[in-house]
Amino acid sequence: MAFKSLECFGLARVDFFLDKISGEIYLNEVNTFPGFTPISMYPKLWEASGVNNSELLSRLIDLSIEKFNEKNENQIDYFDHE
Repeated sequence: MAFKSLECFGLARVDFFLDKISGEIYLNEVNTFPGFTPISMYPKLWEASGVNNSELLSRLIDLSIEKFNEKNENQIDYFDHE
């Protein structure tokens, strides 16, 4: 929900705290560029789900290009006087 509320897409890590007594969950931070090293959890979690690093990078690049194109299609140039 935090990811969507902040209109994030693609690569992010959302950290939470859990209050074990009350069961309440608190948002700590949204890290829009989590670690991406051989020991980082982000790529390890994807690899555990069957997506290797090469495929993950390709998907992230494709998603970024798609979002860039989508954003540009929806922009209005108020200074274009053709």
